[in-house]
Amino acid sequence: MADPTQTQELIEKMTKERERLLAVLQAMTEEQASSPPKPGEWNQKQQMSHLCEMETAYRAWVQRALEEDGAVVDDVRGERPAIPLEEAERHTVGEHIAEMRSQREQTMRVIESMRPEDFERRASNAIFGSLTAMQWLRSYYRHDRMHYDQVRGEEPAYKPRFSTGAEPDQRRPSRPAAG
Repeated sequence: MADPTQTQELIEKMTKERERLLAVLQAMTEEQASSPPKPGEWNQKQQMSHLCEMETAYRAWVQRALEEDGAVVDDVRGERPAIPLEEAERHTVGEHIAEMRSQREQTMRVIESMRPEDFERRASNAIFGSLTAMQWLRSYYRHDRMHYDQVRGEEPAYKPRFSTGAEPDQRRPSRPAAG
């Protein structure tokens, strides 16, 4: 069971990492945000759309765990964000930032509604295996850290652990399954 200190630490890290990432993104021009940091990588607008899509996916997985402990969430998708990946180029940095903030606010409301024992409920999928709600929620700030490094053109210090051992290909213009 999560104690108040763990929950507060989660909220603080989620807020800190998201704000750090948003500060870098907000400082970019439209041209910079439309150019990939390295050849073959997503540009920053695509990364922002991906982050929103994954925010909805992680949140849906947590919500499913709250409904059914031990749920399998391979086919569970979150709501479609306002700016899907395939439309990333058509939106401004400001619109992306607003969507990222909106998605995070929704996630924080879910966390605020959770009881300490809810953080131990589990959900699993083929990509990440079985995780507690707390572990899914910690994935948010780790994911933000990874993209913070990528946006800055650096090799990410954080590398997610996939149950299959290999990172799924997410470079297609459709909705990613995990991030």
